[in-house]
Amino acid sequence: MSINTERNIEANMQIGPTDAGMVRLFIEADGIEIPMDFHPEEAEEIAEEIRAAAQAARLVKG
Repeated sequence: MSINTERNIEANMQIGPTDAGMVRLFIEADGIEIPMDFHPEEAEEIAEEIRAAAQAARLVKG
């Protein structure tokens, strides 16, 4: 599977701070729960990558 392989899987994602000072991405799909915790600096890096990917996707669709 690659980034371009489409899947028909329904999932829910929540993003928020934890009481331990981490940023949690919480993904739930098909009865599976995946909590991913990141230090705030790591979360900011991920956010930058998401913004860059969104900008690149606009160019593909454009």
